Amino acid sequence: MKRANRQTSTPSKQTATRLMRRVLVVSHNAAQRRIFAIQLQRAHYEVFEAGSVEEALQLCQRCEPDIVLSDWIMPGQTGLDLCRAFRASERSNYGYFVLLTSAREAEDISRGLEAGADDFLTEPVTHGELLARLAAGERILRVEEELRSSNAQLRKALDRLRETQAAIDRDLREARKLQQGLVKERSGRFGSIQLSLLLRPAGHIGGDLVGFFPISEDRVGIYALDVSGHGVTAALLTAQLSVHLSGSADQNVALRAAQTGTDAVSPAALAHFFNNMMLEEMATDTYYTMIYAELNHVTGRLRMVQAGHPHPVLQRADGSVRPLGRGGMPIGVFEKPVFDEIELVMEPGDRLLICSDGITEATNPAGRILGDDGVEAILRTNAFLGGHVFLESMAWSVSEYCRGERQDDMSAVLVEYLAPAEMVQLTGR
Repeated sequence: MKRANRQTSTPSKQTATRLMRRVLVVSHNAAQRRIFAIQLQRAHYEVFEAGSVEEALQLCQRCEPDIVLSDWIMPGQTGLDLCRAFRASERSNYGYFVLLTSAREAEDISRGLEAGADDFLTEPVTHGELLARLAAGERILRVEEELRSSNAQLRKALDRLRETQAAIDRDLREARKLQQGLVKERSGRFGSIQLSLLLRPAGHIGGDLVGFFPISEDRVGIYALDVSGHGVTAALLTAQLSVHLSGSADQNVALRAAQTGTDAVSPAALAHFFNNMMLEEMATDTYYTMIYAELNHVTGRLRMVQAGHPHPVLQRADGSVRPLGRGGMPIGVFEKPVFDEIELVMEPGDRLLICSDGITEATNPAGRILGDDGVEAILRTNAFLGGHVFLESMAWSVSEYCRGERQDDMSAVLVEYLAPAEMVQLTGR
């Protein structure tokens, strides 16, 4: 035999594993206990002996055996009593229980299984059968240990995921505060025109954006955007768009032309600028809908572009309500989009409501969307309310319609041309 093929005295992996197994032999017959103990020790098991159930239970508490080999019939308490107590005890791992019986009747096996036994040996027991049964028990114990180890690793992984999720939630809560800060003013007054804004994400952060900025002494720009999707991607794009529509003249795209002494960019031209920017500068599948309006707060003349956004709704002073626009195409999808351009003149007592689809497409439990009819009903029902009070009432109505299961961001702009009586009331406040 070559030296490389000689067997060394180093225990095999199986032997090393068996050395760790503890077997408790329980029998009132001392001679039988010794025979089993000798056979098991030769097979590299660590063996403990007990002559009664009471002694066996005490040993179970002290040494926590992996395998219990117990007589069924014993004076006083039986092997079934020991099995039940063994199963009821607290253990760090699973214990394999084998009952020794003189006859394997079906009724006895049923009673043993109900008590919690894993296997049975019929006396007289041969050496080979004993070791084979215990080897089968070891396989089950190894599977149980592997499962327990896997579960422990899963618990650790879940704990790490929870910690990561908690950190993400904290970041998203802070991001929500920052995103809410993009809307620096929630209301504005320009002559007879009162502007009120609503921005309410469905989650921590969202893809809606509303706002306004002064263009000149007699004009104000008003915008409402809804970026496709939710979460971080949508929020990042709204943040970038807010820079392009901020009140800072050197950053606001609509005001750049005004800096050169010419007129501000028209609503339709602004929509085309954003569309080109999305297609040429941003490698993303994201798109958004938009309404941008230029309102002369002295004359009430309003020019507006609709780019896939829900229809604005105009309520005249006499209470009549009608949706505006034909829809138009969203921004960032087509190279040559067609946007809808709208012009109208607002009169004292009129108001214009611009909503995101988080309002118009709010769905009740039956699957029916709120739609333009629902928005019109809200306007008529709340005709006596104005400003933020109206917007909060509308938001409550939408949430009630959805039974609190709102899935999309909710945003709106309310433009009110105050009648003389309303202006006097506001001044009095």
